[in-house]
Amino acid sequence: MNIDTANTLFTVLTFAANAAFLALVVVGIAALVSSGGRRFATRVVGAIGPYARPTAAAVAVVTTMGSLYYSEIAGLLPCELCWYQRILMYPLAAILVVGVLRRDRGVVWYAAPFVVVGTPLALYHWLVERVPSFSESTSCSVFVPCSVPYFEELGYVTLAFMDLSAFLLIGALLVVDRRSSRAEKEILQ
Repeated sequence: MNIDTANTLFTVLTFAANAAFLALVVVGIAALVSSGGRRFATRVVGAIGPYARPTAAAVAVVTTMGSLYYSEIAGLLPCELCWYQRILMYPLAAILVVGVLRRDRGVVWYAAPFVVVGTPLALYHWLVERVPSFSESTSCSVFVPCSVPYFEELGYVTLAFMDLSAFLLIGALLVVDRRSSRAEKEILQ
């Protein structure tokens, strides 16, 4: 696969992740503001809850594999902020896969810190690429600057944005998984 094909593929996956994340946010907001929204959210959680943890694991694995493709096959050197994001995403992929294989409902608690730290870090990295005053505040290398993305699709989709999208979707799916687990416990009691 050449880099243009990879960029297109990962941009499409990023759009899918963003659409799924926004849909889950809208369902969550609807649940907060009306009883009809709560009923709908309960149905959504019931429908996708059993698949939330495996889907979160798949998102983390695909993100990790994409990161490895860009550095190991395409030869793009990661910047300092990319390394920090990798430090959070790679173990997240392993933790979630093990959680799925062991059917561990508590994996949310092991994964959550990686998402909680990774999301604002990826957002910061994306802002460093976009906002000149942010780029002045980083200690990134001159050889691999954090402020210059290797590519930009549609004027804003960069590797940092792709990572941000993955962290957001994983976080939303973990919330759905937690709600689903709670709902199942309530039914069993």
